[in-house]
Amino acid sequence: MNLLEKFDLLKEHAAKKIPHAESMDDLKAFEIHFLGRKGELATLMKGMAEAKSKDRPKLGKAANEVKTFITEHLDAKRLALLQASFADLIAAERADVTEPGIQPPQGSIHIVQKAIEEITEIFERAGFNRVRHPEVEWDWYTFEALNMPSDHPARDEWETFFMDAPISPKWGKMLLTPHATSGTARTLVHQKPPIRSINISKTYRRQVDVTHLPMFHQFDGLFLDEHVSVTNLLGIFDYFVKNFFGEDRKVRLRPFHFRFTEPSFELDVSCGICHGTGELDGGAKCRTCKRGWVELGGAGMLHPNVLKAAKIDPKKYTGLAFGFGIERTYMMKEGLQLDDIRLLYKNDLRFLTQF
Repeated sequence: MNLLEKFDLLKEHAAKKIPHAESMDDLKAFEIHFLGRKGELATLMKGMAEAKSKDRPKLGKAANEVKTFITEHLDAKRLALLQASFADLIAAERADVTEPGIQPPQGSIHIVQKAIEEITEIFERAGFNRVRHPEVEWDWYTFEALNMPSDHPARDEWETFFMDAPISPKWGKMLLTPHATSGTARTLVHQKPPIRSINISKTYRRQVDVTHLPMFHQFDGLFLDEHVSVTNLLGIFDYFVKNFFGEDRKVRLRPFHFRFTEPSFELDVSCGICHGTGELDGGAKCRTCKRGWVELGGAGMLHPNVLKAAKIDPKKYTGLAFGFGIERTYMMKEGLQLDDIRLLYKNDLRFLTQF
């Protein structure tokens, strides 16, 4: 058998063996066997050295044809193996798009934020606009402008966090605002009458126990115009209480004292448990209110000194201010009998997801 016949025989042998490769490893083994440095083709080509000179070109051409033939068969089989591998992968990882997905946990708005949004919406319907003021405030807006000079004992009840910051000759010390009324002082200075505004903000006091938080939210409303009176105050709060707590709830004023209002009042709302009677069915005393009323917040007519501090003529304009704690108000609405107000901010989902 001459060398040309051996080349033809190698082609036939490769054409039969390569299709039987079942993996890339098998294919690599066939490639080494047929085309490797010590493979069958290389062995046959060594015999070309003994061929006659005139036959060598023909033998070289035949060797190249064999190499090309085997390479093409190897490439074809490699492509077939890859396609089969991808088909298996697709079949294994195919997703059924018609199958219902896994429902992710659904969050909810915090109950304090719900109260803020609801209160804001109620007062906006009455023509009040929401304003926002700094939480880090100056002593002047917090106390001086609200008729509390630096030596006045009324400052003590605010349990204030003062900042370790330079003192301003004009505005005094820097502090974390202990009440939203400091925002009312800013509004009076920076806006011209008539004014209808509400300020809902975080406030800070050095109090931590089951009924107090070092950070809580306060609401403060302001109505300034000519001829504003206590009657307006009663009308505004009657409107709010009926929209927030329910149509059957009532409002009353109790005389009180605040440095920035004169006259001053505490605002009470009829109890939603005993409906303002102080007694439950069967004659038992209501444990929620004791006497038929629950305290909501404070209010009053703006003190003339507060208007003067903002350079507003108290003989031309009168105003009223009113405020309350957001957390306390929402607890009154929902009838939450919490033994620790700090539960509102412990991020316990067992509690928060109920609202």
